[in-house]
Amino acid sequence: MTPPLPQSILFCCDHNAVRSPMAEGLMKKFYGLETYVQSAGVLADKEVDGFAIAVCAEMGVELARHKSRSFDEMQKLGDELSSFDLIVALSPASQLEAMEITRFYALQVEYWPIMDPTGIGEGRDHKLTAYRKARDQIIDRLTSKFGAATT
Repeated sequence: MTPPLPQSILFCCDHNAVRSPMAEGLMKKFYGLETYVQSAGVLADKEVDGFAIAVCAEMGVELARHKSRSFDEMQKLGDELSSFDLIVALSPASQLEAMEITRFYALQVEYWPIMDPTGIGEGRDHKLTAYRKARDQIIDRLTSKFGAATT
């Protein structure tokens, strides 16, 4: 039996440009409005990656309007990290950052080792294949943790 959905979940990665926006969008698509979902990066120095936008669009998930933001920017905008029930780190750097930020809070932090597709492949088709693999890893983790998609 799968556990109930958390009330709020934060996905994080290095730049909030590939893995965490994909996870945020997929979570919202699969489980609707049952959970408050956000994403952040250790840094927010990049726009959402075009290949991430493309492979999510294949599944009806729109990422083009996603605005990358860092942990620091989230807190400045009023999203207190201590208010999330679950933080899912998708990269080693974001796991370290999440553990550091949450060391004073009783928060659950999970690490899901999702491959970074950004440096893989030559040419569009090979790159899309790598991004699809990362997307599919996220889908596998979501459905194994939270069960089949509800929407």
